Amino acid sequence: MSKEKEFKSGFVSLVGRPNVGKSTLMNKLVGHKIAIMSDKPQTTRHKIHSVLTGEDYQIIFLDTPGIHKPKHKLGQHLVELALGSLGEVDLILFLCEAMEPGAGDKYIIRQLEGISTPVILVLNKIDLIPKPQVLALIDEYRKLYDFDQIIPVSALKEENLDRLIQLIMGYLEPGPKFYPDGMYTDKPERFIMAELIREKVLHLTSQEIPHSVIVEIEDIEKMSDEMLEVRAIIYVERDSQKGIIIGKNGSMLQEIGKRARQEMEALLGSRIYLELFVKVKSDWRNNEKFLRGFGFYE
Repeated sequence: MSKEKEFKSGFVSLVGRPNVGKSTLMNKLVGHKIAIMSDKPQTTRHKIHSVLTGEDYQIIFLDTPGIHKPKHKLGQHLVELALGSLGEVDLILFLCEAMEPGAGDKYIIRQLEGISTPVILVLNKIDLIPKPQVLALIDEYRKLYDFDQIIPVSALKEENLDRLIQLIMGYLEPGPKFYPDGMYTDKPERFIMAELIREKVLHLTSQEIPHSVIVEIEDIEKMSDEMLEVRAIIYVERDSQKGIIIGKNGSMLQEIGKRARQEMEALLGSRIYLELFVKVKSDWRNNEKFLRGFGFYE
């Protein structure tokens, strides 16, 4: 009679520069879209817990904001959030793009030097370079830090992700199931809906907008068993940004709403009537009271 496997669990932090693919990797590992994805840097603004539960294990991933040089109170908070997670977890995944280590990567490595937590270097986007170049990059990174493991992956193409999960499993200790089966994030649906709207703004607008937008779900009302009414406010910092998001005759706002509604309906399994409003809140990224209202500084 075979002995039942001991259940293991643990917390794993994803750190790296902005826009290296942390949210994409986390979504692919968990199998659900939890963190929004964009080619704009500093997309992630909160510490998001995502849960991967197997037959005999549970991994809780922490997707942290990209580590960068802050220019405002929001940026400063995001960096503190990311660095503060390093000593709180069982394992750190340091995610880098498959290219020569830059100043940002080296800065993060310096932050890791005083940490006793094991670190796995995850070289992402290996589908974009020849394989011999991957081996050369691994040698380059080995000179910078004594990583516990180095693994090349492509989060987008889902290449080598099973192997990454097996590596993570080696660092888990016997522990409880922190979250029930079927739960894949600690964030409420309201948070994810707001993030989906923000993602569509990032995808559809110019470089002027991304860091200046935040979304509030003002109200969710059940209209019937199959229909929800959702009212959301998109905040920007200047009137010119408001004009961009609304677009000519409201065309941009309509497209943002259409794309966000489609993903909300897929997420919730309900029809959505989505109302979007755009408001100006000058310099909100330096307004601590406003930021607290959105769950920062918790």
